[in-house]
Amino acid sequence: MTKNNNFAENQIQLSSKMKKDLIFISIISVFLISFTDAMVRPSKVQMKKTEIVEEEVVETAKTQYGIPIDLFNIEKSRIKPNMSLSVLLAKFNIPNKEIHQIILKAKEVFDLRKIRVGNTYQVFKSKDSSKTVNYLVYEQNPSEYVVFDFSDSIKVKKERKLIKSKVKIGKGVIESSLWVTMLENDINPLLAIELSDIYAWTIDFFGIQKGDAFKVYYREDFVDSISLGIKQIYAAKFTHNGQDIYAIPFYQDSVLSFYDVDGKSLRKAFLKAPLKYNRIASRFSNSRLHPILKIRRPHHGVDYSAPIGTPVHAIGDGVVIKAQYSGGAGNYVKIRHNSIYTTGYMHLSKYGKGIKTGKFVKQGDIIGYVGSTGLSTGPHLDFRVWKNGININPLKLEAPPVEPIKPENFEFFNKIKDIWVEKLDNL
Repeated sequence: MTKNNNFAENQIQLSSKMKKDLIFISIISVFLISFTDAMVRPSKVQMKKTEIVEEEVVETAKTQYGIPIDLFNIEKSRIKPNMSLSVLLAKFNIPNKEIHQIILKAKEVFDLRKIRVGNTYQVFKSKDSSKTVNYLVYEQNPSEYVVFDFSDSIKVKKERKLIKSKVKIGKGVIESSLWVTMLENDINPLLAIELSDIYAWTIDFFGIQKGDAFKVYYREDFVDSISLGIKQIYAAKFTHNGQDIYAIPFYQDSVLSFYDVDGKSLRKAFLKAPLKYNRIASRFSNSRLHPILKIRRPHHGVDYSAPIGTPVHAIGDGVVIKAQYSGGAGNYVKIRHNSIYTTGYMHLSKYGKGIKTGKFVKQGDIIGYVGSTGLSTGPHLDFRVWKNGININPLKLEAPPVEPIKPENFEFFNKIKDIWVEKLDNL
C-alpha cells in the first residue's frame, strides 16, 4: 500500500488545473471505494447529491450583481453596433468630464476594445424624479461582468458570477444518430462532440449503427441555470458493433489521457476521420461513375458530405507537402506524416490559418474548410490516404496507439480502472 500511496502522491504533483480535474475524478472514486489514502483528498469542495459546489457566497433574492435591486429602477438592453463605452455613457446624460474619468478607470480593469455588439448591459437608476444612474453593469460573457459604480466616487470592478459544477450521468441507446439520442435523453448534445473527441481514434462516428450505446460520467458548468458547456469527461463506455470500449482517465507523465481496460491509449497515431458529424457520400472504389465526367474510373478516396465551411482536421502530425489549387482536386492540401503514410484533402473552400507548403501540423489542427472547388457537384471533402505511395482505403486505415500505461504505473491504473468499469457497468 505504501508503494501505491507514493505513486498517488506523484500523481497529484501536477499543475493547479490538473489538480482540479483530478479532484473531481477523485471525489467520485473516493466516494465509492475504501482506499481513500491512495487518492487525492478533496479540499473546499463538497458532494451534494450529483452537484459539486465550489466555495461560494450566495446572493440573496433581493440583489443582483451584489446590488440591492429594490432601491433602483433597472433598464436592461444590449450593445448596439458602433456603441463604445463613451457612447453608452453619454446615452444616460453622464457629463463628459465623468466619462473621461470612467474610461481611465475602466482601462485598468478590462480592454475597452472588447465591448461586443449583442452583449447585455443593465443600468440601475434611482427611483426618485432625478433618475440618477448609480450603477452600470456590462456582461462580458455568461460568467464575467464589469460594474461601473457611480454611487459615491467612481469605481470600476470586474466580477465573476457563481459557477456551479454538476457531475452528471449520461446514457442512451442510439436509434438514428448520437446527437438525436442526446436530445431524446435530455442530455446537452455538446456531450456528443466531447465523446467524439475522446473516441475519435477508436470509433468511426460516420459508422455509428442502430443499437450502439453509451454511458458516461461528466461535469457540466452552469451560471444562472445556463449551461457553460461540458467541462470534463470523467469516464465513459461506448458500445459499438457489439464491442464495449471503455475510456478510463489516468495521469501519466503529468498528462491526463484516456485508456482502454488493457491500459492502451485511446489516442492513436491517426484520427478515424478528418471532420465531424456528417455522412459518407462516396466510398473507396476502383470503378466509380464520375458524377461530372460520366465515365467510370477509380475513386481512391472517401467523400464526406458536409456544409461549406465545415473545419477539416489533419488526422495526424506531419508536414504539408502541398497546399495549392490543383485542377479537378480544387484547393488541395497534402500531408506527409512519416516515411509510410501520406494524406490528401481535396475541394476545400479555403485553407486553414498559416497552412502552406513546409508547414508542420499537429493532429487535429484545422488545415482547411469543406468546399466545392475543382470538379465537384456540391460541398464535400474528398479524403485520401497513401501507404508507401499506394492509395489505400481510408476507412480501413489501422493506426498504432500512442504510449500505453507504463509497467510501473499499471498497479495504480488497475485500481482506477476497476472503479470506473464497475460504475459504468452498473448504470
